Amino acid sequence: MSEFKSDFLNVLSERGFIHQISDPKGLDDLCATDTVTAYIGFDCTAPSLHAGSLVPIMMLHWLQKTGHRPIALMGGGTTRVGDPSGKDESRKLLTDEAIEDNKAGIRKVFEKLLTFGDGPTDAMMLDNADWLLKLNYVDFLREIGRHFSVNQMIQRDSVRLRLEREQHLSFLEFNYMLLQGYDYLEIYRRTGCRLQMGGSDQWGNILSGTDLVRRLADVEAFALTSPLLTTASGAKMGKTAAGAVWLNEEQLASYDYWQYWRNTEDADVERFLKLFTVLPMDEIARLAALEGSEINDAKKILATEATALIHGREKAEAAAETARKAFEEGESAEGLPTVEVPKSDLEAGLGVLSAFVIAGLCASNGDVRRNIKGGAVRINDRGEQNEKRQLSLADLTDDGIIKLSLGKKKHVLLKPV
Repeated sequence: MSEFKSDFLNVLSERGFIHQISDPKGLDDLCATDTVTAYIGFDCTAPSLHAGSLVPIMMLHWLQKTGHRPIALMGGGTTRVGDPSGKDESRKLLTDEAIEDNKAGIRKVFEKLLTFGDGPTDAMMLDNADWLLKLNYVDFLREIGRHFSVNQMIQRDSVRLRLEREQHLSFLEFNYMLLQGYDYLEIYRRTGCRLQMGGSDQWGNILSGTDLVRRLADVEAFALTSPLLTTASGAKMGKTAAGAVWLNEEQLASYDYWQYWRNTEDADVERFLKLFTVLPMDEIARLAALEGSEINDAKKILATEATALIHGREKAEAAAETARKAFEEGESAEGLPTVEVPKSDLEAGLGVLSAFVIAGLCASNGDVRRNIKGGAVRINDRGEQNEKRQLSLADLTDDGIIKLSLGKKKHVLLKPV
């Protein structure tokens, strides 16, 4: 028996997107009987979003697929303030030019997962700079500020945790939840939007918005948050030792993006298939039931499907084929030459400095050290920070090779003979 009446909440529930809903029955009734407009905000702090942002983007995707209207809100205005949620210190203030450049970069991904247009369920893209930059400060305080309780604001996690740790919280950042709440009210007035979604760290900010809409527009507005994701080993989603897993190909090549998903931990495969692919649930159940070495087949499908959503099917399948040739056939695929080393070297322990010189990736041991310090050295797609690391037979993949990488585009396979 379904948990909800509406297709939208059922899809989100079965795929693991729901953490909290302000009024589950009220939102379910609305989604089951009406076309609901919902939005999620994305601040423009970098030229690309990263894999951690995929959860909210996929929520907008499923909203549209189940007959509702998504709004992607660009934070052209709020980026100038900085969201304190989950931060230990104030965000670096960006120039107007940098914010505009970043905004242009992150817009790209939405066109791959949403259909934009003028129809009743076509997606919209708004920018809160359009109304926030025009605000009169005194008028804003009189109309909006009087509805916010400082007593409640300092209890929000984004504020309370910074204060408890005695970390600096600027008055600029303290205003963020007022601006986010005002966004909700303004978007409701413009579009009739009655649902804001986001990560669980946004719960307090979103509730401030629902309260403001109720007070000033006399209508019930809803909040829905997703869980903040970490991998099974506790790593932050969308981050690796080598840096962020960017969605735009200008920041991360499609092959490296494919490899990120291919290296998913066994315990995360089913969860990530639900969240980051559009495969049917029965197919996901089949893949999740695979055990032993067959779990690698599920990981390859996850990698290809997740990459296809962002980089396109052609590049996803090309990445899968490159990996297949290199790792399964032991051939030199484009950009992945193979260097043979005596098996005895690995049995005795092959130093990482020597390995990168032998592979031709670095000119000297000193060159390897500099690259390790710079975070550019990876072994089997995992960042390596220990210059005294010894490679051994235990580092061989199931396919009998060790992949050495320098930066994003230089890869060599070590093959024992």
